[in-house]
Amino acid sequence: MTVFTILWKNIKWRFHNKLTIIITLTQPVLWLVLYSTVAGQTLQGTEIGNYTAFILPGLMVLVSFSVCSSSGIMNYMLKAEGSFYRILIAPVQRTSVILGQILEGVLCTFLEVGLMGLISLFFSVRFRTGISGFCIILLLIFLIAFFMSGICYGISLILPNEMVYESVMNAIVLPVFFLSSALFPVDRITGILKILVSGNPFTHVINSIRSILLGKAVSGRELVLTICLLLLMGGLGFCFAAVRLNRETDL
Repeated sequence: MTVFTILWKNIKWRFHNKLTIIITLTQPVLWLVLYSTVAGQTLQGTEIGNYTAFILPGLMVLVSFSVCSSSGIMNYMLKAEGSFYRILIAPVQRTSVILGQILEGVLCTFLEVGLMGLISLFFSVRFRTGISGFCIILLLIFLIAFFMSGICYGISLILPNEMVYESVMNAIVLPVFFLSSALFPVDRITGILKILVSGNPFTHVINSIRSILLGKAVSGRELVLTICLLLLMGGLGFCFAAVRLNRETDL
């Protein structure tokens, strides 16, 4: 059983459980439609032109978080069905199992980010990026989803059930999301909050995606450092998932 076989199996599971796609897309779309409308009116006259365009990059990251978290829930359902353990006893490399799971989360992330991009067009969002900028955005989203899928997969192998898993993931995702530049400009933030926001790697990812989408100048040095950091995080996430899966096998 190869990586693509496991990937295809997970994709079929995802579309057999279409509710997981709807649920993970609902929250970011509500933010896009409702929050951007309300908050956008309060920010009229500021340097932010189209507030929907401003928060779209952050919501892309939130979609990735939501999708990858739901990929972890998949493990609990597969365990209940018994197919998770059948894969473990099959002559399959553990790396293939992990990659199949991670890539499913990545592909589903691309699907939902694409749908959100289409919806944003109805709110006067205009993308001012060329092919190269578009490819960079895809790379950044891929690296975010790869990292989050690995982390979520590993955490799902630690916690006893999906209820505890969802609580833990919310406790991780929400602070990371709000302590970033996803919703508001962070130029005037000071003190400890400034340190936390600046130290959040997703702040730099969101800033890079936002600059590319809006056709603004992007710091090449910051972009390279962000990509390198995401590559490192993705590698650590994959190793974490591999360690947890090996321990699951030992049991």
